[in-house]
Amino acid sequence: MSRGGRWQRRQQRQPWQKQRRRGAGVAAAVVLAASGSLALVACGGGSGGKSSGSTSFSPRPSPPVTASFSGTPPSALSSAASSAVASARASASAAASSASARASEFEASVSAATERANAAARKELANVQGRGNAATDVSLTGMPRSETGGLLALHVNIRNSTPGKASFAVQVDFRDSGGKVVETRYVGASDVKPGETVHPVVISHEPPEPKLKAEVAKAQRY
Repeated sequence: MSRGGRWQRRQQRQPWQKQRRRGAGVAAAVVLAASGSLALVACGGGSGGKSSGSTSFSPRPSPPVTASFSGTPPSALSSAASSAVASARASASAAASSASARASEFEASVSAATERANAAARKELANVQGRGNAATDVSLTGMPRSETGGLLALHVNIRNSTPGKASFAVQVDFRDSGGKVVETRYVGASDVKPGETVHPVVISHEPPEPKLKAEVAKAQRY
């Protein structure tokens, strides 16, 4: 074959070889680029904790070490329940203290003069037989416990049905559910005008439970 023929055939093969070399170069570039990206991801943390790449991540929180715990940690529900119990106890204690204070204030509101009248009434009734001469002129009206600090207290309604002034002595018995008298109190009223009704207060010193029933045992006009 002549020299010119070989040169022509070489020129025909070169385009295909150039395409193959170009394809190999592109593949190598892709591989290098991918390798570079992996290297950046792997080596993202530099000195001093600063990242040299744009990729960042947050560390996952570590669970608490429970090896040294002497028990199980309280749950939110149990803590809330404990708080509620403590709050209820504190409220109950405060309510009891408040009721006791109100009861003391109510009893203190009974004047010394009233106590002297009650003492006189007890003395007057000592020798009275039966229910007395004024039993029909006396009645009882209960007072709300919210006003008495929880004490059992009643108004003793005494009406003077005579044409002149009169003094009265009243005995109030407190009975339990079986009818037994567990407490007796005395109330007096002095110089009640004709047709006037007065309302002294009688207070039981027995506990709120069991519940007691009050009745007018004696009432004497003098």
